[in-house]
Parts: sequence; C-alpha cells; structure tokens
Amino acid sequence: MLPLDMRDAITAGVTSSLSHLLVLGLYLGPQPDSRPALLPQLAANAVLFLCGNAAGAYHKALMERALRATFREALSSLHSRRRLDTEKKHQEHLLLSILPAYLAREMKEEIMARLQAGQGSRPESTNNFHSLYVKRHQGVSVLYADIVGFTRLASECSPKELVLMLNELFGKFDQIAKEHECMRIKILGDCYYCVSGLPLSLPDHAINCVRMGLDMCRAIRKLRAATGVDINMRVGVHSGSVLCGVIGLQKWQYDVWSHDVTLANHMEASGVPGRVHITGATLALLAGAYAVEDAAMEHRDPYLRELGEPTYLVIDPWAAEEDEKGTAGGLLSSLEGSKMRPSLLMTRYLESWGAAKPFAHLSHVESPVSTSTPLPEKALSSFSPQWSLDRSRTMRGPDEELDTGDAKFFQVIEQLNSQKQWKQSKDFNPLTLYFREKEMEKEYRLSALPAFKYYAACTFLVFLSNFIIQMLVTNRPPALTITYGITFLLFFLLLFVCFSEHLMKCVLKGPKMLHWLPTLSVLVATRPGLRVALGTATILLVFVMAITSLVFLPATSACPFQAPNMSSMASNLSWELPGSLPLISIPYSMHCCVLGFLSCSLFLHMSFELKLLLLLLWLTASCSIFLHSHAWLSDCLIARLYLGTLDSRPGVLKEPKLMGAVSFFIFFFTLLVLARQNEYYCRLDFLWKKKLRQEQEETETMENLTRLLLENVLPAHVAPQFIGQNRRNEDLYHQSYECVCVLFASVPDFKEFYSESSINHEGLECLRLLNEIIADFDELLSKPKFSGVEKIKTICSTYMAATGLNATSGQDAQQDAEQSCGHLGTMVEFAVALGSKLDVINKHSFNNFRLRVGLNHGPVVAGVIGAQKPQYDIWGNTVNVASRMESTGVLGKIQVTEETAWALQSLGYTCYSRGIIKVKGKGQLCTYFLNTDLTRTGPPSATLG
Repeated sequence: MLPLDMRDAITAGVTSSLSHLLVLGLYLGPQPDSRPALLPQLAANAVLFLCGNAAGAYHKALMERALRATFREALSSLHSRRRLDTEKKHQEHLLLSILPAYLAREMKEEIMARLQAGQGSRPESTNNFHSLYVKRHQGVSVLYADIVGFTRLASECSPKELVLMLNELFGKFDQIAKEHECMRIKILGDCYYCVSGLPLSLPDHAINCVRMGLDMCRAIRKLRAATGVDINMRVGVHSGSVLCGVIGLQKWQYDVWSHDVTLANHMEASGVPGRVHITGATLALLAGAYAVEDAAMEHRDPYLRELGEPTYLVIDPWAAEEDEKGTAGGLLSSLEGSKMRPSLLMTRYLESWGAAKPFAHLSHVESPVSTSTPLPEKALSSFSPQWSLDRSRTMRGPDEELDTGDAKFFQVIEQLNSQKQWKQSKDFNPLTLYFREKEMEKEYRLSALPAFKYYAACTFLVFLSNFIIQMLVTNRPPALTITYGITFLLFFLLLFVCFSEHLMKCVLKGPKMLHWLPTLSVLVATRPGLRVALGTATILLVFVMAITSLVFLPATSACPFQAPNMSSMASNLSWELPGSLPLISIPYSMHCCVLGFLSCSLFLHMSFELKLLLLLLWLTASCSIFLHSHAWLSDCLIARLYLGTLDSRPGVLKEPKLMGAVSFFIFFFTLLVLARQNEYYCRLDFLWKKKLRQEQEETETMENLTRLLLENVLPAHVAPQFIGQNRRNEDLYHQSYECVCVLFASVPDFKEFYSESSINHEGLECLRLLNEIIADFDELLSKPKFSGVEKIKTICSTYMAATGLNATSGQDAQQDAEQSCGHLGTMVEFAVALGSKLDVINKHSFNNFRLRVGLNHGPVVAGVIGAQKPQYDIWGNTVNVASRMESTGVLGKIQVTEETAWALQSLGYTCYSRGIIKVKGKGQLCTYFLNTDLTRTGPPSATLG
C-alpha cells in the first residue's frame, strides 16, 4: 500500500516477514512449554505472510499495470487530440483555400453529414435538385488580367520551369490581392481574375481593383526591365453585382457569374497592355482618385461596341517616375541573358519573389508532447503529479508559463492523482463516482472483463492459505476436512469455468457434445450479472471458510484455565479446548478473517457499492463472533497465558479480541479507501479509452474530410503528394505527359438563356439549372468506365476534362501509339454521355440546350500552383487547341484536330472532314467532326480525309 515501486515493496515485505519469523523463533525456541506448538505456528505465520505479500504484490502489479495503461491511454488521447486539432486546422485551411468562410461552413456541414452517413463523396438526393451554394452580392468590382506574350514564353519552358513561373507570378498577384482586399476567383491558363467586395461589402471596392491592376502592371514592368523578356499585363475592371458560389459535385472552385462579370472579361480582352481598362461604372466609384483618358474605339471588341458605352484607361501616377528613374535595362539580362534562355532567365528572377508553395500548411502531424516532456515510463515510475507540476513550474520560473505540450502532459499526470476523485468533475459524480451520462454508466457496467479469471485465481490462493493455516493450527476434525473438500470442488469448478477457453485445443479433440465448454469463460467475461454473482459467491465462500473451525465449537463454554487454583496446576495443563481445538488457533482464526477482507479487494473491477456491502457484512460478522458469541475464546487464551490472579492479566493492547477488532476496522477502512481509488482509476481508464475511441473516430472523419477536400481540388493520384506523412518535400508538383486527351464541352445556349430579373431572382434560378447540368456531368465521373476521366475545371457553362493524367511520367514513351492513346476512346464515350445527360435535363426542364465539344490530344504539363487558393491545372498547346476546337465548333457535334481524328480512326471511330477553318492564334487548321454513333467500324474508314 505504500508509494514504493514493486522491487522495494517486495524487499520490504520479505524483510519484515523474515524478521518476524526469525525473532519469534529465537525468542520462543528456548522455552520448553512453547516448543511443541512453535513449529506449526512458524509454518502458519510463513503461509500467512506469503499469502499477504502475494496478494499485495498481485494487487500492486494489477494497479500499476492499470495505471500505466491508463497513463498510456491518456497520452494516446493527448496525441489523438493533437492530431485532431491539427487535422481540424488542416481541413479548415484547406477549405478556406477553396471557399470563403461563410460558404465553407455550409458545405462542411453537408460533407460531415455525408461522411457520418457513410455516403462518401457522393451526395444523398433529398429532393429533385442538387444543393446550390450561390448568393447574390451587390456592390463589387471584378478584375480580369492576362499576361500578354506568356503563351510564346511558356512554349520554351521545361515543365518544372513552367510551373515555377506560374506559381511565382500568381503567388505575387495573390500577395497584391491580399494587400488590396481583393479575392482571387480563378486562374484560367495565364489569365487571373479576382473580385473586391466579397464576401464582405467594401465601400472602396473599385479603388481596390484599380490599385491592384496598377500594381500588377508595375510588377510585370519590373520583371520585363530586369530580364528583358517581352511580356506585358492587360487588365480590365468593371463594377456591378455578381452571383457567387460553387456549382457541381467535384473540383469545387469558387466562381462568380453575371452580365457584369462578362463585361469585365471583355474589358480585359479589349484593353491596352500596361494599362488598366475600366468602365464608366467603375470610374464613377473612383471619385477622382485616378486620372483617366478615353479608350480608343478601335480597341473595343464587338461586345463593347454593341453596348456603346464609353470606357477609360487609368493613368498610372508612378509610370512617369519609373521612366525617369529608368531601370537597369535588363540588368539580369545583360549579365547572364546572352547565355540563358528567356524562360530560364525569367524563372531565376521570379524565384527571388519567394511565393509560398501550394498546401504549405499541410505538413506532418505534430508530436503530441514537446521534446522536453519526460518519457511516459519514467514519468510514471516516479509519479507524483503535484510534485512534478510544482517542480516544472519552479524550474521555469514564476512568470513563465508551460508550453502547450508540457502543460497538457502535466494536466494528464495531475488527473491520475487519486485526490482528484473527490473534486468536482464534468464526467463523474464526486460522491458515487457514477458517470454523469447515463448511457456511459450503462456501457461501463456492461463492458467485458477478461481479467475476471485472474481475480478468481488469486482469491483461490487466499482460500488455499486459509486452508493450510487451519490445517496447521487445528487438530483437523473430520467435519472441517469434509467441509473443505466440498469447498475445493466448488473452487475447482469455478476455475474450470473461468479458464475453459485455455482448454479449447483439448476439448476440440474430444466428443462434440463437450465443444461448448470453452464458451463458458467468454460468458463469464461478457455477462456482468454472471460475473457479479460468481464474484460475490467466491468472496462469501472465503468468508465462511475463514471461520469454519469456530463453527464446530459451542457458542459458550466453561474455560478450564479460569479456576482459582490454576497457578499451582500450570505445569499439567495442555493447550487443548473442549472440542479438540488448540488455543493457539484463536489468533489465527482472526488472521484468516483478515485474509477474508483481502479477498474482497482482489476483484479490482467490482463496483464500490458491492465491495462496501461485502466488507461491511464481513466486519459485522467478524466483530460479532470475536467480541460477542465467541469472546470466551479470547478470555480463555489470556487465562492460559497469564495464570494467576486478575492483577497479572495484560493490558488492552494484548487483549486478542479487542486487538482483532481493531485490526478488522483498520483493514475495513483501508480496503474501503483502496476500493474507491480502484473504482476511480477503473472508471478513468474506461473514460479515456472511450474518449480516445471517439477522438480517433473524429480524427478519422477529419482525415477523410481533408482527403475528400483535397481530392476535390486535386486528382486522386496527386493528392497524396500534399497531405500527412506522404508529403515528401516542399517542391512544386509538376508532371509532363506525352499523350493526354483534353475535352472542352460547353452549352453556348446558356448565355442566351441566362437573364437577370426579379422573376428568376436576379439570375439565381438560371444558375440552379446550370448547377444541375454540371452536377449531372460530375455524376458520370463516378462510373467505373470513366474512372480515368479527370475533371479539370468549369468555366461558366464550359466543362473541361482530360484523360491520360493518371499515367506515370515517361510511361507513354515506352508504349506504342495505340496503347498510349487508348484512353481517347474513353473520352469520346464520356463526351457522348455528356450529351445524353443534357438531353435528359432538356426533357425535364423543357429546354433545348445542345452541347458543343472540342477534343485534342498530345503532350501537356500538369501542376499545382497558388498558395492562397491552390489549383491543379494543365497547360500546353494541346490545351489551347482543344479550347479552340470547342469555341469554333458546331452545336451538337464533336470537333477534333486532324491528328486526333487519325488516332480515333485507329481505335475504330469514324470521323469526317469539316474542312479548313481559321483558328485564333493557330492560323488555318483542317478539322474533323466525330461520328457520334459509337459502333466501332474496325478497319480505318475512307471517310477520313
């Protein structure tokens, strides 16, 4: 019971036992009248000490084991809580890197509901429409910016250079946007557009966008001056109102829609490089903050000419000063430019901007405790919570606080202090130690207890010790022997039931009718009612057998040693009582009763109230026997020891019945306190295990949420590069592919369908239909045959996807053309499936939308850019041409390039020539339409060409 480790406790117990036996033997050995009874007494004492020490060691070992397990559970819970906090931060940052906070909360609740319902990433349809997360905002300004000359520059870059260049450029723009309270919406190739006034309204949103546009132009001017690379910035700004939110089921990207957004896009397209092109609505909000000049009519595109409203170019107040100061005139270019490619020169310069890497916050999960925290085993071996906490505070100084890891660690240590059981707790009732939650209390009481068999085995050791002691100090009357024989059979039956599962191999070799026996131990371990009944019966059995030797004596009897002339007859007296019970057995009957008290404490997980009832019952019974019904035995023993007059009788401290009662009360209260402490630790262990399970489940849910969110931004094969322990380095992700099929599918009729009026809630109902279209398109991605199709993004009513992105880099070069581009067939079938989905939507919405599809295949570069809003994208001439195939296409048809037509022909599809058409930026191209009848024709068809 002392606060010693096991080795010191065993040493102290053995030393005290041996010293007692040694002193008793040396003192009584020389006395002739004590010699016959000495050896049985020493043997009985040895058994008594052995049983007491064994029971104490067993109890201490189990308690230390339970305490260490509880401590480990607490640390695991601490670690799990740290992981949970980390995962929450990760997914919070991740969600906020995709969506604004107000929208992120709504969508997070839906995803959590799906995860808890086991629906994964697929929504559960509760009505005829998919969830729509779109709201209208008044008073915003939209900025579109395009890097002029970047396409030519990008064609000279390696994949790594291209991704690094884009990340640095757009990282710089993100930084500028943050400075001017603008929010980036999306990156479209080398086009960057953002909004000011979202999600919170800002009075100076127009000024913010104009300032940002000017700063972007200055950054590009500095870049051009330092490197000599011929690029420029074209910016358009318009102020008005927008619908903002996300549509679809996969690859969420926060977007804005309205006629004002379209106008801002055309403002950029018809702008002047190096200048910010604004509308009259934006000019009115500037309130004279910037000087402007009229934009030349020839710069306007047909959309602006049709509107007929004047537009303006903002005069940069710093431009003249920069021209006067001049620059190093391509300082970096003059030093190294003659030896380096322009793209490499630009990459070198951009690295100095130091843009953050995408998903930089998704690092390894932190350690649950700091390095200054002691190891669990060391902390527990010298465990004194209050001292540890006080010592740590002393070492750190009165004004210093513990770091988070140490503070939580010492809080865990402090909670293991047994004094906490008496303090107010949100989990326990301080009086009864019952859990405050009724369900948790029920779960605790019904929990399995595999260790019950060991409790029964140790109780049998106490019973065996009582048997040996009584056999040593009594004359072994036949009735006592028969009683013990019956009790042994009952104990063996109990142990057989408890340990029957260990006999499974032997039982299975026997008759089938005995195969049910191993299940008995499982029943005992899992049935609380059966355990309580068996445990109570076992303890009562030990209680009864501890006083069995006294049962065969009369309640009262005349003591032969209390006659007046006993002193003269002392030499002729024996130690026997009527009924052949030696007087020396009286103290040992009391010792057996004490061992009975110990047997009650061996059932560690027995409820405190039941232990209290049993201990109280045994205390009452023991005191009644030795202080009342059989008190004459103690008096007789004293009369035999102290023959003569009453004056020679000993004091109270040597009165067996009184000191026995004192021992009973000492053991009663000690074991009662110990039982409550056991109850506290058992419940604390259960509580922490439950909390750990809950936190692990919550952590798993958070990890799944983070994974779903990340895979909603990145392809499944790219996401592991950026999360948890799989994250290998801080390099930008980039990958080159030799054969990727790119699809652009648009619904051009939607632009005419879209209108903003009070009838359709200012365009909201139009977007609801667009959300249904995109969501139905996304649902196709869940089909196994389209598992290789990767959605890249949506651009208003245009859907962009690609196949061939899950192949490893360089793999295509090792395969022949037919195998490497076999995924083109999958993309064709996907395009046809998109058309079928749109037909179903037309049927239900009474519309006549038609799909316009463009396909192209070839090499691309894939990568992840942007720290504020990380975005996966693909770049290359293949992507640009695929986009042109869609924009120059025909409604209801799939237009492809000549190279793609030949590749599809080799796969059994039929294509027919459209002829030569003019494609912006590509000149004259010969294009083909794909026959959407998916019947494979086998050999190449003559219609091609």
